[in-house]
Amino acid sequence: MGILDIIEAGSQIDSYRIDQPVARSGMASIFRATDLRNNHVVALKIPHPDMEADPILFDRFQREAGIGERLNHPNVMRVFNDEKRSRVYMVMEWCEGRLLRQMLDEGKLTHDRSIKIAGGVLKALDYIHANGVVHRDLKPENIMVDDHDNIKLIDFGIASDNSARRLTYANFTATLGTPNYISPEQVKGKRGDGRSDIYSMGVILYEMLSGKLPFTGPSPIAAMNDRLLNSPIPPTIADPTITPQLQEVIYRALERDPKNRYATAHEFLHDLEHLDQVGIEDREELKNWQRRKSHTTRKLAYYAALAMIPVVVLLIMMLIAHSH
Repeated sequence: MGILDIIEAGSQIDSYRIDQPVARSGMASIFRATDLRNNHVVALKIPHPDMEADPILFDRFQREAGIGERLNHPNVMRVFNDEKRSRVYMVMEWCEGRLLRQMLDEGKLTHDRSIKIAGGVLKALDYIHANGVVHRDLKPENIMVDDHDNIKLIDFGIASDNSARRLTYANFTATLGTPNYISPEQVKGKRGDGRSDIYSMGVILYEMLSGKLPFTGPSPIAAMNDRLLNSPIPPTIADPTITPQLQEVIYRALERDPKNRYATAHEFLHDLEHLDQVGIEDREELKNWQRRKSHTTRKLAYYAALAMIPVVVLLIMMLIAHSH
């Protein structure tokens, strides 16, 4: 029996009345609730009992809460810590709107909408990076968009926090994001920094404008490997109305080497807001993008093994924890 079966609408946890279940993941369930002290609508994120019993996942949940509680920006979902609680859970800002993923499932967006949404995300990234936080799992599923195309960045489940202690293998946190949006350095098993989020935002901007992804493959590992070996498919192939300046911005965000990418979200945002000032580089990758390198078995196996290290460590630690 899961937490959604235990907690019913109308039940109360401390000062909050549960209104309805909203979503469920492997770690926690989210409920729409009402703060009975002021009648404000909030979201409660309640970990599953199995997760509370696992010290590794429990630490990850607490780190996510700690990151959220110290961030305060209009484009970042708030996490509140204003009272003593009878059990572990997060009280979060209730965000109206739809996930960007739901919007993209209906098709590509207009240029203006894409740029506005990307601008909101980049403002959020600029803020969290300035506060020592890297999201590391930026994807359309973690971007909430309201009726006016204002955004809220959500879900800091695998974010890194420079102000907190770094987790070791005995205190695990994932370094990988989602295969379609993960940066090349994360594919190689590196921790990544703010430029990894910039890469992911480049993929999302590409997808909003073209309705397609810049890298593909028959499997998630093949798609990850594609970005290590090949240049992006030019977005103008999918949509010829994308301007050379806008395409240049995307290419700067999707540079394979982090040193060649936008150094900050602010730089990325500036170019998006001043496309008339963006110079067009004579890019070799625009000329030879069709020469796709095949997936090298040895290299693919090597990077796949690197990517699996944290997953294997997590499984081992979970087995150890459950054996006691």
